[in-house]
Amino acid sequence: MFKGLWVGLRLFWCSPSKSRAGLIAISAALWLAFPAKPWLMAQTQGVATLRVRIDGARNARGEIVVLVFRDSNGFTNDGSKAVRTERVPIDAQTLSSQAVFEGLRQGVYAVTLFHDENMNGKLDTNFLRIPKEGYGFSNNPKKRAGPPPFDQAKFSLNQAECSIEVRLIYW
Repeated sequence: MFKGLWVGLRLFWCSPSKSRAGLIAISAALWLAFPAKPWLMAQTQGVATLRVRIDGARNARGEIVVLVFRDSNGFTNDGSKAVRTERVPIDAQTLSSQAVFEGLRQGVYAVTLFHDENMNGKLDTNFLRIPKEGYGFSNNPKKRAGPPPFDQAKFSLNQAECSIEVRLIYW
């Protein structure tokens, strides 16, 4: 391997015209000496895994619906615009859950989730539109009338592995 590098260097430096064969030999030797690593390729391609830990469920009935958004389009009002959606069970012992999203492009995201206790696929509200089921957002913004804007919930997914924690809110 290093012998090929030495031969390539000699061909390149000793040739008056700096031969193309020498450059090819150097390149080939370096490529063989330092092959591409899969973990390095994943980082350069900008692919990441997001782990979302959900705490504070009031019971283990139903499941947690977790939605990942890349921008404000549909955030908090149109789940069909989510980049990814997962439905995850609740651990009866810890009343917590975890969702894992693999293969996300690195960038800015926001997470919204809710405890679908009756498994009807939507966040149930009363006649005043106050949620009857638990809900939460990335960055855990304070409870308020209405959902937070995307900017309060956004975070950067800029490394191969990222973990966030979301606490459920109940009214």
